[in-house]
Amino acid sequence: MASPTPLRIDFVSDVACPWCAIGLASLQQALTQLRDSVRADIHLQPFELNADLPFEGENADEHLMHKYGIDEAQLATNRAAIRERAAALGVAINTGHDSRIWNTFDAHRLLHWAGLQDHERALALKRALFRAYFTDNDNVADHNVLIRAATDAKLDAGEARRILESGQYADEVRAQERHFQQAGIHSVPATIIENSYLISGGQPPDAFERALRKIAVAQHPLDIR
Repeated sequence: MASPTPLRIDFVSDVACPWCAIGLASLQQALTQLRDSVRADIHLQPFELNADLPFEGENADEHLMHKYGIDEAQLATNRAAIRERAAALGVAINTGHDSRIWNTFDAHRLLHWAGLQDHERALALKRALFRAYFTDNDNVADHNVLIRAATDAKLDAGEARRILESGQYADEVRAQERHFQQAGIHSVPATIIENSYLISGGQPPDAFERALRKIAVAQHPLDIR
């Protein structure tokens, strides 16, 4: 039996993006189905949808209706569709009228640190941050919330606090954001495989599975499975 094809996957996303939570869950479900044929190395990459938000954030309804030019009925319809898609993947999204949009820059700094240690721990932290943001409606600009997420991901809480308080990795995160923007990534989630193939949006698991299977074969065209 042939060994699994190694694939580098850059997952460009924001903690404040519900479709990113859906996309990551879909990607990981697809990779579980492909575990015998694909060995993925996932690198989480930063993207800020609302880089200028203050610590206290903004009311989510007001922000989204203004940003997308929609009314309350359209917003409710969109939320229901997102909630249904997420629930099918085991992701609980509890945002509503009282929810707020939060600044995510410090969350990205913490994710960068986690990724330098262990990509699996970074993925665990990403999922913990999605839970904090969308399930618990917590302020992910709050360092205590971020440290709790780091603890949930089995990362060192003391080191997480030191990094957050020191401002470490700010330059690295901004450099990565610029890199992907200059590469043409202007919406998320964006899943980039082997620096060559782009899967845009929060696709369902079967769409990820089909695309990844084709890419794996393209990497090894003589490998007959």
